[in-house]
Amino acid sequence: MKRGRDTGIVAPKSAAPGSLLQEGLVVAHLGQGLAVEGSSGEIILCHTRRRLGFATVGDRVLWEPYEGNQGRVMEILPRRTVLTRPGHNETIRPVAANLDRVFVVVAPEPEPDWLLVDQYLAACEHRGLCAEIIFNKVDMLESREAAEELLADYRQIGYSCFLISVRTGKGLSELCKELIGQCSMLVGQSGVGKSSLTNALLPDKRLLTRTLSEKTSLGRHTTTTATLYHLPNGGDLIDSPGVAVFGLAEMRIRDLAAGFREFRPWIPQCRFNDCRHISDKGCAVREAVETGVLTRSRYERYLKLIDKLPPSERP
Repeated sequence: MKRGRDTGIVAPKSAAPGSLLQEGLVVAHLGQGLAVEGSSGEIILCHTRRRLGFATVGDRVLWEPYEGNQGRVMEILPRRTVLTRPGHNETIRPVAANLDRVFVVVAPEPEPDWLLVDQYLAACEHRGLCAEIIFNKVDMLESREAAEELLADYRQIGYSCFLISVRTGKGLSELCKELIGQCSMLVGQSGVGKSSLTNALLPDKRLLTRTLSEKTSLGRHTTTTATLYHLPNGGDLIDSPGVAVFGLAEMRIRDLAAGFREFRPWIPQCRFNDCRHISDKGCAVREAVETGVLTRSRYERYLKLIDKLPPSERP
């Protein structure tokens, strides 16, 4: 792994007198442990202090040496952003922390699941994350115009869209520039080419993964659910192949509506403050759909996503 940002050594308020804890960056989940990158780029296998909570890839943490060459995470530092998903026994688990951007990847094949795309976008809007769309495998289309037609609704409401072909290299240099200085993550349905795109952005990914496993003494074939890589030109990319989707578990119906950014100018004009934008009287959002001001297909997917909200939030 390449060296990350310098972090140094700090003494938190919770530390015992004379105790010095080092600040680090969680770069991977390895079994029951965490791979933490230290201030000089070294990788340490760390366990977490009991009742600390769930640390995740992208977290800044305070850790101390523990049991020989290993470490123990003592504190999770405040997060700028966090993505979550439903866990076992109705718990909420973090997927990634301190992200700047999420790129939703679609492709001609398999046919784009726009409901899933809108779920990703709404969740990102709710958590204050910049979300953008990558249309991969554009070489499979007859023309650029075909892709632009599919993306027109999203461009119209302000989402940046990138046309990419990993096979031909089209659009990769432009995407690389966008990733500089950012912590980014690729998400999308299976088969859209996330792995091949990640490999194109990280030519040394296999070497970096092997180095990570060797430094933590867990062997080359250790399963990792999420890994943070430093990009060659700057910036970080979180590869999370084991997480197909992050959910709407912490969102209310009003959060979902606000997650459709084109609804926002109309929501204050609804007759009732608790309008659900379904069949409520005086709903300005629904009226805007009926008059063609808002896209009907996005509105219909909003109605479908309501069924994915927690039971207490469903009509």
